[in-house]
Amino acid sequence: MNTFRIDASALSEKAPELRAGDRVLLSGTIYTARDAAHKRMMAALRAGEPLPFPLEGACIYFAGPTPAPAGMAIGSCGPTTSGRMDPYTPALMDRGLTATIGKGGRSREVYDAIVRNRGVYLCAIGGAGALAAQCITSCEVIAYEDLGCESVKRLTVRGFPLIVAADCAGQNLFDAGRAAYRKEA
Repeated sequence: MNTFRIDASALSEKAPELRAGDRVLLSGTIYTARDAAHKRMMAALRAGEPLPFPLEGACIYFAGPTPAPAGMAIGSCGPTTSGRMDPYTPALMDRGLTATIGKGGRSREVYDAIVRNRGVYLCAIGGAGALAAQCITSCEVIAYEDLGCESVKRLTVRGFPLIVAADCAGQNLFDAGRAAYRKEA
């Protein structure tokens, strides 16, 4: 396993080099979106309306940050369960989304979209939202403000620690872990 320092703007060119189990220290611009925001983005796509941010090469973090305490750019900002966004992710990846960040396994359709689009699925450490917030240097609500913590935000991250959970070569840590467990049992 390798450790890569990657600027988010270069994620689409770096994604094909990443393999399940690699560590990534991500810096640059990423976006937050959870269930309600994904529903609105899909409705916008169906209506031919623009999305809140360009998908090409983008990275979505499945998180609903809490309000920022004094002196911080953001409050706790841990990952939410990625599987809830599985109905939307393949369509977004087919339109240029490079990466998603969350926690937990994904559907076969998402893994296929990652391979098809030469993307990547990254996992953040669940339960460590306060620590993740220390890697976020700015936060700006850019769409769907009425959704509160689930609004779409543009984050600037620095050295955000992630694990490659699924790569564009078709490997993912969740299937590999289950297979290894079955061998040992």
